[in-house]
Amino acid sequence: MKLIVKASVLAWLLAISAVQAADFKVGVVDTERVLRESAPAMKAEHKIEKEFSGRDQEIKKLAKQAKDLQSVLEKDGGTLSDAEHRNKERELTAMNVNLQRLQREFREDLNLRKNEELAIVLEQANKAIQSIAEVEKYDLVLQEAVYRNPKIDITDKVIKYLDKSDVKDSK
Repeated sequence: MKLIVKASVLAWLLAISAVQAADFKVGVVDTERVLRESAPAMKAEHKIEKEFSGRDQEIKKLAKQAKDLQSVLEKDGGTLSDAEHRNKERELTAMNVNLQRLQREFREDLNLRKNEELAIVLEQANKAIQSIAEVEKYDLVLQEAVYRNPKIDITDKVIKYLDKSDVKDSK
């Protein structure tokens, strides 16, 4: 008799959990895709490109000057006096050191700005996810998953929400 009661209680608990599981709504968002494809992310990328284009051009110009000086040394190295040759080599070395410093600073500054802008976009994405979850009654929304079934992937909804919000904000 005890075994029958335990079995029926277990069956009843399983039935209840199955009913609750059926009502449990889960969504998954591919954050990387949101940070790549949404309007605010693309706007931030263009803003950064514009902000850093001047410095990038300066670095490219300096790299071309160093390359030109290197080719002059290789081409006319035999015709230059020893003093001129040493001066050109020192100039090239100084130019290369300066170029490496500028490139390193550029990369550091660029990465810092990208992280700042992506943090803003990520905050907007989190608000969008929260809003979608509340409106559509999601119980759980995950932002990263090793595997996601396309049926529960709400990334497109988040991107569309951000695109609409971005249009409203720019008016």
